[in-house]
Amino acid sequence: MILFPPSKGPENNTPSGTTTAAPLARPSAGTRTPTLSRSLPGSLPRRAESTGDVETFDKDMKPTATNHRAKCAQLMKGIAQQVPWFGMEQEYLLLDRDGYPLGWPKNGFPAKQGPYYCGVGANKVVVEIVETHYRACLHAGLKIFGTNAEVTPGQWEFQIGCCEGIAMGDELWMARFLLHRVAEQFGVIVTFDPKPAITMGEWNGAGCHTNVSTAAIRAPGGMKHIEAAMKKLEAKHQDHMRMYDSNGGRDNLKRLTGRHETSSVDKFSWGIANRGCSGYFEDRRPSSNCDPYAVTGMIAQTCFLGL
Repeated sequence: MILFPPSKGPENNTPSGTTTAAPLARPSAGTRTPTLSRSLPGSLPRRAESTGDVETFDKDMKPTATNHRAKCAQLMKGIAQQVPWFGMEQEYLLLDRDGYPLGWPKNGFPAKQGPYYCGVGANKVVVEIVETHYRACLHAGLKIFGTNAEVTPGQWEFQIGCCEGIAMGDELWMARFLLHRVAEQFGVIVTFDPKPAITMGEWNGAGCHTNVSTAAIRAPGGMKHIEAAMKKLEAKHQDHMRMYDSNGGRDNLKRLTGRHETSSVDKFSWGIANRGCSGYFEDRRPSSNCDPYAVTGMIAQTCFLGL
């Protein structure tokens, strides 16, 4: 089943304790608040439909507190004529069953970061899980277009996109699900925590950089539209930060310190880099544990709807 709005699809009246979405209010002791879920195949490729993913609503048919897809879908409808494309770079850390990063020495720390980024060799990377996940995404029909070893040993990234509108969140959630299932087969844990306690030293955190464009941005002269978007994003910086991780902005406090290839969480900044191409901008603030619906919805709302 695939995430879909309440106007379509079968419904399932399920106690909230059996879903990952929390009810709007915490039930009193000894009670269970029913959560209505609806789904309709068709959003994702056919082979990726039987995962049990749903969009959840309370008994009054209002989206539950964690259902960011409902609002995102409405925002994406509002900018559909602008043809928004998104691509998200999902970073994550692989852990052994004892919670220690995969490949790290059990009684110490690996050599300092530097040689691991896009590295090769058993002394730098573990590739079996990564390559199996990539194949699983391809077989599911997801728009996965790259993967690479990251700066911290045991840390990896995969990229999903380009996806139009609401499809960005749908595909990233599915790719995350597949990563967990693949890792299970190897007895390995995946964490999307942007800065686990073990990496609080001189190690890079994990983000989910989000690449954005519209038809106007991709057209000749699109730079002026990017510059206009930067001004809007700056004015709404703190609003975005609260939505850019799964803990109301608190998780990103550990990651966006102004060090380890990040900017400061307190200050909005932007710049221009020319790698021989143009036509999009990249928001590097979202955390690795962000909700992609919340992130892309906020960008649509701020940059392209002016809300």
